[in-house]
Amino acid sequence: MSDKITVYGFEASTYVRTVRMVLAEKGASYDLVPVDIMAGENKRPEHLARHPFAKIPVVEHGAKRLYETSAIIRYLNDVLPGTSLVPGTAMGRARMDMGVGIHDGYGYGALIGLAAQHLFPDFVGGASEEVRLDCLEKSRLVLTEQMKLRGDSPWIAGATLSLADLFVAPVCFYVSLTPDAGAAFDVPGFSDWWARVQGLESYQATEPDLG
Repeated sequence: MSDKITVYGFEASTYVRTVRMVLAEKGASYDLVPVDIMAGENKRPEHLARHPFAKIPVVEHGAKRLYETSAIIRYLNDVLPGTSLVPGTAMGRARMDMGVGIHDGYGYGALIGLAAQHLFPDFVGGASEEVRLDCLEKSRLVLTEQMKLRGDSPWIAGATLSLADLFVAPVCFYVSLTPDAGAAFDVPGFSDWWARVQGLESYQATEPDLG
């Protein structure tokens, strides 16, 4: 499609990276307009006009504006050419939706919370051993359930890459940078999936520059 795509967000955001991975998988060009949440730019009037709840990402596609990552990537999958990232069967779609739901409901908080204890503790009120251990336990449970969904398939929702994989991968990147990565990732089936994710061009092309 010829309409310009603009992504508003913080490059280091896992949800922004999910959107960027979808765009990369679709071979779509886009502009990334920085919104630095660390500097409070998400609370400025110009961004609140895009997202009334001061979150990221926001995507504009021509005259259309979308927020909420799940809605954004479903839309992009539908309107952009290329291989679909939504399974073609009812069970495949259910597996994908379960994977996304597990991530949004339980996984993001646990996994980013674990990473934060090592990488940016000041952003979460300081390091806490109690919090770290709780996040580690919950992270292992979340990844265990994601891998149960995957079963013997290469990807979470089945034989092909889906939106569920693109939700989970960016936050696992941050956990992989911590001393707890070995323990968090030591669940059945994870290592094969993680190696496969790291081989994706979309994963490699969207790695954030952490300075």
